[in-house]
Amino acid sequence: MLVQQRPWRHQLSEFGKDYKAVAIDLRGYNESDKPKEKSAYALSELIADVRWTIRALGYEKCVLVGHDWGGAIAWSFAYAYPAMVERLIVLNLPHPAKFAEGLRTPQQLLRSWYVALFQLPVLPELLLKSNNYAAIRSVFRDQAVNPEAFTEADLDRLVAAAAKPGALTAMLNYYRNIFQSEGFLNKQWSELTVPTLMIWGEEDAALGKELTYGTEQYVKTFEIQYIPDCSHWVQQEQPALVNQYIRDFLNG
Repeated sequence: MLVQQRPWRHQLSEFGKDYKAVAIDLRGYNESDKPKEKSAYALSELIADVRWTIRALGYEKCVLVGHDWGGAIAWSFAYAYPAMVERLIVLNLPHPAKFAEGLRTPQQLLRSWYVALFQLPVLPELLLKSNNYAAIRSVFRDQAVNPEAFTEADLDRLVAAAAKPGALTAMLNYYRNIFQSEGFLNKQWSELTVPTLMIWGEEDAALGKELTYGTEQYVKTFEIQYIPDCSHWVQQEQPALVNQYIRDFLNG
């Protein structure tokens, strides 16, 4: 199961040939419900959504794949319900212990400046909405090593999803819960027993490659594949290579 829908179009078409491949819109995104309360986007709620989705599809376990916030949820879900995850695949989102460690360094704090901005009420929504959602378009195309990976139609769909009533606040509430007591960064993390693959675009503007170093201390069976000349949007910029690494991992 792939966490977040539209970014996985290249993987759905590839792995749908051999697997029951499902991508979900997380709560607050696109067609999913958008609860108004900030607490509705706590990590425990997001993990529960994944659990009930797997069960609603008629399965007891899955191969779980996540990118960015989907990756954060995937890491946490695998720890909470390891018996429900045959294999874990995370793209450009570090292990939570490594991310918390990185946020104590000046270089990662600078890269993560937007996290502080998103804690403010109202202002982030206004900034993201301004100039016909120009910031939404920019974060995808301007940060990509290969901007052609995002067509105008792709960007229009992303803007349309962000423009749905309540969507911007819902998406920002992910960040507004990040420092809560039970949040992504405030736990003691033991060794994960689920076999895990990490795929990392090396030119990620928001998350430094050094956040991946030492991940093997936290994961019993761990592989990592770095993709040079590729941004944070790795599965969209290098879909064929990402698909190859995923297939090799699943067949290994």
